[in-house]
Parts: sequence; structure tokens; C-alpha cells
Amino acid sequence: MQTHTQILIVGAGPVGLALAGDLAQRGTPCWLVERTDGAITQPKMDMVGIRTMEFARRWGIADWVRNSPYPRDYPQDNVYLESLTGFEFGREVVPSKDAEPLPLQSPEKRERCPQDMFDPIMQRFVRQHSEVTTKYRTLVTAVKEFPDKVVASLRDLETNEDYEVSCDYLVGTDGGASFVREQIGIGMVGKPVLTHTVNIIFRSAELPKLHDKGLAYRFIFIGPEGTWLTIVAINGKDRWRMSIVGDDQKREYSEAEIHDLIVRAVGCEFQYEIESVMPWVRRELIAEQYGTKRVFIAGDAAHLMSPTGGFGMNTGMGDAVDLSWKLNGALAGWGGPELLASYEAERKPVAAHNIAESSGNLKLMLEPRKTPPPAEIFMPGAEHDEARARYGKWYGDMMKREWYTIGIHMGYIYANSPVIVPDGSPVPEQETARYVQTSTPGARAPHVWLKDGRSTLDLFGNGFVLLRLGADAPDVTPFVEAATRAGLPLSVVSIDEPAVIEAYERKLVLVRPDGHSCWRGDELPADAAYVIDVVRGAGRQRAQSASAAA
Repeated sequence: MQTHTQILIVGAGPVGLALAGDLAQRGTPCWLVERTDGAITQPKMDMVGIRTMEFARRWGIADWVRNSPYPRDYPQDNVYLESLTGFEFGREVVPSKDAEPLPLQSPEKRERCPQDMFDPIMQRFVRQHSEVTTKYRTLVTAVKEFPDKVVASLRDLETNEDYEVSCDYLVGTDGGASFVREQIGIGMVGKPVLTHTVNIIFRSAELPKLHDKGLAYRFIFIGPEGTWLTIVAINGKDRWRMSIVGDDQKREYSEAEIHDLIVRAVGCEFQYEIESVMPWVRRELIAEQYGTKRVFIAGDAAHLMSPTGGFGMNTGMGDAVDLSWKLNGALAGWGGPELLASYEAERKPVAAHNIAESSGNLKLMLEPRKTPPPAEIFMPGAEHDEARARYGKWYGDMMKREWYTIGIHMGYIYANSPVIVPDGSPVPEQETARYVQTSTPGARAPHVWLKDGRSTLDLFGNGFVLLRLGADAPDVTPFVEAATRAGLPLSVVSIDEPAVIEAYERKLVLVRPDGHSCWRGDELPADAAYVIDVVRGAGRQRAQSASAAA
């Protein structure tokens, strides 16, 4: 038996679900296969970044994330301490999700939604689209690429039935040990081991009552040997993730050793129930390439990074959104030969940057191992309080880089993409904790609240949008005609609101389906058809045709 679908997605984690749902909203049918039943027992991520929340807004599910079971009034503090009943060295006070204000640059804000809450939301999102055929408990046993198609061998793990599915394109979102990546012969480069870590998920409703440190999202434990453990509030109630942060040497822990570590961290014996123990490895790896002609990889299949910063899943969501509209364009016929090739050109530099940031954050978190803490901070007595406060400030100032990262989540610019038309202006430099909105080609289009209550971001997502800004903006008929000839979906939106005109910096700004600017100017270009060809991935093809004609 062989079935055909336009796109086959292998792996139904957050990235695979996002890709399937985004394609479905563009009217593109796909299959989504997953070897497990989709249940999450070890939530690996818990922070939904601000750009991911903007995607969720476009998908119509932002409220679902906000209304997840995680308590919105739960403090998000990060506490640096000896133990829960021992000395506190310092803390970064971070407001609860309800109390945290909206940033000026977005209609959304980052959210705390652990993976065992987030994945079901994404699964629900996908289920509402008939364009997606989802197959859980289905294993991919082979991937073969041909000039005109890809054929995948599948096995139904419930019935042991083997069958084949052919597709126009296949995407591996199947994690760090990606079978798809292996099948197409793509290697990973970087550092395969940063630290060996063990996550222990345990339940204890009484834990917050055992100490005076108050509620916090994350506790980082520092002993004479340096940073050795973290505890994170998974559900804001009674479920906790304890991470034993090791080094580059693998080791196993007995039940007795795990118990001793829990008691050391808390400072006393107490009742708890261990749900799961999962050893894992922090890695710093990126794929040598992001795909072939018809097979692509995204998410952890393409890049692996330390979770310090919360960039992993969120980087993958950016991959999914970038690849989705390009696959749609290729299948619809308006996408040129460079469109799918631009996926790697745009997303690989973002991943490389985020990997470096993540590893840098890990290095800072573990700095107390390199520079042993002064012995007096562990000594009782008020005379040592000043030393404790001094140490806490030193450590806290370093760790701020991990907590405030809007520039990482929002500030990436596809300046060197082959489907972006640069305007020659300097590309603004973004900082980790600071994000400056710009309409420069390749940047995420700025958010401004419109007079009707919508965000400018709400204008984007369904095809290309050409913004005419101000009463004196040029007529754009040549653009519309060029787009029509190419089959490119284009709508024109005229706005005469001072705040929008100021934020967008030019009278004309062309925005892609993923919400990134791809061309701008105060006047019509000399050749509107050329701009349309470049942004749809046919610029090189056009140049070659012109050269041949000459």
C-alpha cells in the first residue's frame, strides 16, 4: 500500500505540531507521524517565548496558552542559595505572568507553560484542521529521496503493519537523535557533551511549607563545590523538576544518592514521590546543512543547545514558521528555486547565535565551580551577611543575561537572505536584553497598536502584505500587477496613522507571510517585478534568463 500526501512531517513535538498547524492554516495538506502516543512525562521546556506567543496569536491559540493550568499569579523569581532551609545569597525578583507588563514592542509577552501543558495545546490546535492527518504510534523505518518525490516507509506500532507514503516534501522534526537527518546523511558539528545532567521529577505539596524562601520559579543551589543543583516549579503547585548538573563525565545515581541530594537541597527529611528519573546531555551542536532538495530538518533535529535561556524550542518554532510558508509557495507554484534554499540561509545563523548564547549562559551559571565561593558565605552569624549579599549580587548580576533576552527572541534579522531585497541602510544591531523595532529588510515587522485596537502584526500571515504608509504614499499598481503575473498572493493595506508611519520608517514596506519585512522604500522601485521575483525566490532565475536573452 502506498499513499500520497504533499508534505510528511516526522515528529509531533512542539515544532512538528507548529509546522503542521501553520501549513494547515495556509490550506496545505500534510501528514504528521509520531512514534509515541504524544503524552509528555518529562516536560523539557516551560517557557514560551514572546515571538512564539506572536505565532500563537496568529494561530488563534494565544489565549489557550495564557489559560494553561500554570498559575498566573505564581512568582517567577530566581533564587541563589545554599539550601531551602539554609542561606539565601540573592534573588532576581521576576513578576508573575499576570503582573508582568506587556512590552512596548509586542502585543504579547513570554508565558510560562511547561511542555506537558503546551504540547496538548498544540495538539488541540492541529486537531481542529482537517488538512492534517495525524498518525501516533507510527515509526518511520526508511526515507528515500527521488528527483520528483520522497518515499517513506512507515510501521504502525499497534498493528505492525508496514506501508509506504510518498510525498512532495518531507520534514524531520524528530529531535536530536533525528532518524530523518541520519537517513539523508547530514552530520552535526560542535560539542557533543557540555554536561551530563539528570532530571528528577517529583511531587510534594508540602515543599513550600518547609522553608522561608517563598515561592519562586527556579532555585539554583550553590555549595562549596560551586553550582550543583537546580529545582524548578513545574506546575506552580506540587510538581518539581530537580536537575543534578554534572560535568562531561557520565555517572548514574542510586535511589539512596538521589534521596540524599533532595534532602541536602531542601535541608530536611520530608515526604515526596519520584515520578521519573531522566539522564540527558547538554549539547552544542548544529546540522551541517538544513536539508536537501526535498527533505528538510527543523527544531532539535537541526540544532541542540543548553536550555539555559529557554531558546531551544522557541528557535525550533521559528524554523517551523519560516519553512511553512516557503513549502506552501513551492507547492502553490509561485515559489522560485531559491525559496526553499533560503530556509537554511535564514534559520541556521539564528540557531548558531542562540547556541552560543545558551552555552554562554551555562558557563555563567557554573562560574562558581571555576571560582569557588568564599567559605564565609556558608558560615552562620550576622557578621557574614554582608559577604553573602556581596556574593549574591556578583552571581545575580551575571545571571541577568539569562533572564532578560527579548533581543534574542525578537531581534534576529535575515539580512543576508537570498529572498530579501536590502535597501543599503545599516542593519541595526540588537542586544540580548534590548530590542529595537525596525522595518529594515529581513527584520520582524514592527508592532504598533492601530486605532481600531488591532496590532499591526494582526495584518500579516496570509500571503504578502504591501503597506502604504501615509497619505502621500505612492500608487502601488506596478507591484500588484507584478505579483499577479507571478501568482504571488499579495494584499495592499493603506495606513495613515502617525505612530505606524514613524515605526515603519518608509512609505512602502513589503511584509512576508511570516511577518518579516523583505523590501522597503519611499518610492516605487524601478522594476517592481524584480522585487517580486527576489522575494519569491526567483531572483537568480530571472538574472540567468536576462543574461541568456542578452
